[in-house]
Amino acid sequence: MHNQDPIPATFEAVIDKFMQQSDNIALEPSSYRCCFMDNADLEVLRQLQQWVSSGQQAWLCTVVKTWGSSPRPIGSLLSCNAEGQMMGSLSGGCIEDDLLEKLRAGELATDKPHLHIYGASDEDVERFQLPCGGQLHIVIEPIARSALDDINQMVARLNERQCITRTVDIVSGAMNLSEADRLAHLQLNGEFDNEAVGDDTQLVQTYGPRHQLFLIGAGQVSMYLADFARALDYHVVVCDPRAEMIDQWPVEGAQLVNDMPDDAVRLHADAFSAVIALTHDPRIDDMGLMEALKTDAFFVGAMGSTRTSAKRRERLKLLDLSDEEIARLHGPVGLPIGSKTPAEIAIAILGQLTALRAESKTDLLNADFRPSNVTTESRAEVAAG
Repeated sequence: MHNQDPIPATFEAVIDKFMQQSDNIALEPSSYRCCFMDNADLEVLRQLQQWVSSGQQAWLCTVVKTWGSSPRPIGSLLSCNAEGQMMGSLSGGCIEDDLLEKLRAGELATDKPHLHIYGASDEDVERFQLPCGGQLHIVIEPIARSALDDINQMVARLNERQCITRTVDIVSGAMNLSEADRLAHLQLNGEFDNEAVGDDTQLVQTYGPRHQLFLIGAGQVSMYLADFARALDYHVVVCDPRAEMIDQWPVEGAQLVNDMPDDAVRLHADAFSAVIALTHDPRIDDMGLMEALKTDAFFVGAMGSTRTSAKRRERLKLLDLSDEEIARLHGPVGLPIGSKTPAEIAIAILGQLTALRAESKTDLLNADFRPSNVTTESRAEVAAG
């Protein structure tokens, strides 16, 4: 990688205006150390790819509809083979064993897709311990070796952090792929009555890359965020221009970037990314934020008190950002749960991201997260300065 250019003069001028003293940031040649974690869907498809390419009998199962309370959302995937191996989850363990037993016995989806319903009877509910009134509608597809090119294309597209739409004819099993710009809700089009489907019934599902958490700063809050975010299926990128911070990073499973944050944001941030500034050093945070606010990142946030956040917005106004771009900034970042410690702050931030990803329409999704009964002093960022 190339050596980094010095901080632009215009940026230095802005920082000097708002900081009484400034220490130079020692920059080393940028380096990347990667340890990728696969997202759940990609793991399912990669395992399916491996089984099909080796000539094993395999199936792809998709939750297409839920009724009442259900343990897994629509679109959840599971792949399995005739040897009894599985990857993914449809119910958190309620029905997988029974489904696999039926498939291996040749009772379901022997050569064409099949729509199967769990929880349609009281016996099902009792046997599989489904939540009261819950139902799972699952499309089960036998994946033949002739479909390997399509599976390969899906995996390649997801590896490139791109979306792809798969359309399956439920009657014939014919599969068609098309590129997609963004994720879309799963659709089951056509006529179907319980497990009987009409001639034109199609499953349409768009697959997308793993959500990415891009953290500016390799401090203690970032460490907890990276650790917790792995359990929530984020790919974590940690960027810090200070080599000593990167060198002492202890959390496994994150991609470490020793680079200036504006350069790294341009390289890594996309529509599936959340960018969060955590260093409390405007020379680092603001450089990343001014670039992140111009991207398609679904979330841009910064740690700091209400007063600090107001000063940050004033600085950003001087960095050629529009009012609309600055309005995208979530600051102070995190849900108002009275968090004080780095671990609690990380939980508050991930709680906000979880609510946003779930498309919650509650007041918790307001940009500044300041209900009238929550004081500035109780916010997570005050504890961090």
